[in-house]
Amino acid sequence: MKKKQLAIIGSGPTALFLLKHISDQISILKNEIHSITIFEKEKIMGMGMPYNPETTDQYNLANISSEEIPELPQTFADWLRLQKKEVLEKWNITTFPILDSEVYSRLALGQYFHEQYQLLIEKLKTEGIVINEFINHTVTDITIETEKNIVKVISKNSKSYEFDKIVIATGHTWSSTDKPKTGYFASPWPIKKLIPKTDEYFNFPIGILGASLSAFDVVTSLAHRHGDFRATNDGLVFCPNEKAKDFKIILHSAEGWLPHLQYAQAEPIREIYRHTDRKEILSLVDSDGFLNLNTFFNKICRPALIEAFSKDKMSDTIKLIEDPDFSFKDFVSLMSQKHEYIDSFIGMEKERVLALDSLKNNKPMHWMETIDDLIYCLNYHTELLCAEDHLFFGKEILPFQMNVIAALPLNSAKILIALHQANCIDLVEGKVTITDSTSENKETEIKIESENGIVATASYKMFINCTGQEKVEVENYPFPSMAKMGTIRRARARFKEIENAELDKNVFYKNNEAFLFIGGIDIDNTFKVIRKDGNAEPKIHNIAFTHITGSRPYSSGLQACNASSSIVVESWILLNQENPHTKTSIESITKLYEENEDL
Repeated sequence: MKKKQLAIIGSGPTALFLLKHISDQISILKNEIHSITIFEKEKIMGMGMPYNPETTDQYNLANISSEEIPELPQTFADWLRLQKKEVLEKWNITTFPILDSEVYSRLALGQYFHEQYQLLIEKLKTEGIVINEFINHTVTDITIETEKNIVKVISKNSKSYEFDKIVIATGHTWSSTDKPKTGYFASPWPIKKLIPKTDEYFNFPIGILGASLSAFDVVTSLAHRHGDFRATNDGLVFCPNEKAKDFKIILHSAEGWLPHLQYAQAEPIREIYRHTDRKEILSLVDSDGFLNLNTFFNKICRPALIEAFSKDKMSDTIKLIEDPDFSFKDFVSLMSQKHEYIDSFIGMEKERVLALDSLKNNKPMHWMETIDDLIYCLNYHTELLCAEDHLFFGKEILPFQMNVIAALPLNSAKILIALHQANCIDLVEGKVTITDSTSENKETEIKIESENGIVATASYKMFINCTGQEKVEVENYPFPSMAKMGTIRRARARFKEIENAELDKNVFYKNNEAFLFIGGIDIDNTFKVIRKDGNAEPKIHNIAFTHITGSRPYSSGLQACNASSSIVVESWILLNQENPHTKTSIESITKLYEENEDL
């Protein structure tokens, strides 16, 4: 049998973990893989956009500790312990000893990934795998040569390369629709575009859309350029520069939430099947081929959460969850209310005391990591959800996960609290609509609509959109021939009840059934792209989470990079064998694809 030539598009953390799983299975795969070619559009391999010195900043913290990073040749903490003190100081690491549970500089994490990548590449070479690396090499298109049964990769310099199989692992890409003349920035990256020149100050309010971890990257980068943070007996204090007395940051959050804080965990690594298994999930699929979200909550979530809240000694919450009428929506509403404060910064100060106690005394918040595991599990089975449940997941569950379960590092919380006490940051609740980013007065104008319908307006000399990357749809897919040739199609889900479908651009009808386009491109359960004819394309896997966020909506983060790449490699190993991690409900998925050809 002829050995295959494999291409990986992108070399960041997703690709890194893919190489790790290939390396782990090399005794088998070296008989099937001749070469691995890796394309990287930047000049450093194995680093990834969020950790690259070209895009991030020395003051930006990672949001993950060493003990939460899936296995690589070395742990992050062990690698840091081997670095010279002067190198650590460049990454603002000045507190010792290095701890497995501490969060450190994002630049340090990027260099760590780069060196782990190099270790994995060397191991693969020693096993006889030919490695080809292309840096500063942007892939602009991908085509399938049917007659030759190969995939052709075209780069920016118009060169083409032929492969038997490719994995798309491109990671983040950001909007280039910035309008600096009006002070509007469609994304915060690369963050250096937001940083003032030496001896220049933004002596005016700055608006930020979102209160995400990316928003806090902007906050820390700008704050360090507009004043000094000083440690006192009463905590961290921010002292604005004399030339920046009117410097202030206004965060705009739809819910008015700041994220929960970093907490101790009994199990730092998320697992898909910690509280169930594939067999149990498939047993819950109904006669229409759907896994109902309330069934998932009742049979899998409820017992796991009761056990977790028992460990957390939250008896009042247990009583509510034990009520059979208490639903998934009720749970999201209840735990969201516990996160709401009249002043979110005061709430963060209270939570910081609890979080410090949790970390110092190793008191895990069991319910938070349990619900995180459960939604993580659900993420890898969303092909079983009906359109109605996809809508509920996007509207209720995902915002809850991203705002309530997201863990902000305690050092970031200290900075936010210090800024708030210095009256240099504030949070405004309400849904924001950008009404004008091209105004003649060179300001960005926005409309703010509160939950009770009250509308206000504001304008900013500088306004930064930190809501994250939008879903990559078929029409703006970075490899256009895949769309033109029908190699990909829009991800979709069928409505359980046709009357639940409303006239909407994302709803279509076929064979007396209604379907919802859920965002991004369609994939099967082993991340092979789904062609327009409804069949999986065996030569192309896509694990770039920004491309598949409709099918895998809770896939961002290093642990998801690891799990997704593991599933791809397992599918190569097991091929036609049953695999508990990748086996699908064949009847329901086949029916969905057969009846759901693209328009």
